[in-house]
Amino acid sequence: MPPVPASLIILNGKSAGNEELRQAVQQQRHDGYPLYVRVTWEHGDVHRYVEEAVKLGVQTVIAGGGDGTINEVACALALLPAKGRPSLGILPLGTANDFAQSCAIPAELDKALALAVLGKATDIDLAQVNQDRFFINMATGGFGTRITSETPAKLKSVLGGASYFIHGLLRMDTLKADSCEIRGPGFSWTGDALVIGIGNGRQAGGGQVLCPGALINDGKLQLRIFAVEEWLPILLNSLSTDTENPHIVSATLPWLEIIAPHEVTFNLDGEPLRGKKFRIKVLPAALSCRLPPQCPLLA
Repeated sequence: MPPVPASLIILNGKSAGNEELRQAVQQQRHDGYPLYVRVTWEHGDVHRYVEEAVKLGVQTVIAGGGDGTINEVACALALLPAKGRPSLGILPLGTANDFAQSCAIPAELDKALALAVLGKATDIDLAQVNQDRFFINMATGGFGTRITSETPAKLKSVLGGASYFIHGLLRMDTLKADSCEIRGPGFSWTGDALVIGIGNGRQAGGGQVLCPGALINDGKLQLRIFAVEEWLPILLNSLSTDTENPHIVSATLPWLEIIAPHEVTFNLDGEPLRGKKFRIKVLPAALSCRLPPQCPLLA
């Protein structure tokens, strides 16, 4: 019989002591599925481990962490030649796990690991920003981005995704909109936006469903712009019911440009990017990912 293909887990260093994960890894190995485990320590580790995975000939590289870790692993995989590129697997070990939740990845680590090792690989899109940055889940701008980046680590460790909501309420004194122009194929908008969501996935910031219609394999991104009048529904997580609200602008686009008169910050799966101009485009079928059979984000 041919050898069973191996997988390599790239584990965020913060999760290195997770006993539930250790037991799940041991069970997979006991069942005959080879697993390598690498733990990140410093910048650049993920790219080195992905290169090692290719040399080892693994079938799947599994991102063990939150949205930032998944983003980093996905981007490193996307830079590889398509031929021989491993698939992406996901172990939800972060604070919010927005992308994993949207994809219906099991929260139980033994089930998530079994899916990452044995699940069907499906082609999914990736988004590219200004030629050299990427996101797999969502880019967010405005007040929500500031709250996400400023929420204290201790608060996140205690409250998880709810910490973003609590911190947002505490920082209402900083509430302000960003002026910008957004354009894409057949679309143009100029105004003041409190929150901008550009979704490959649907939710960010600890469960905020900013882009309820986004799909990860349709070759498009969902843009949602929330005007300043709608700050309360945003913070109360009622966005998915407001598609007809005149203060919420929606569009589905293969690419878009954002131009602002002053520097603004976009959060790319947890990583900030500042600038006055952003060009964001979708890269169709850029990766293969092991997902549940009924993944809500698949067309």
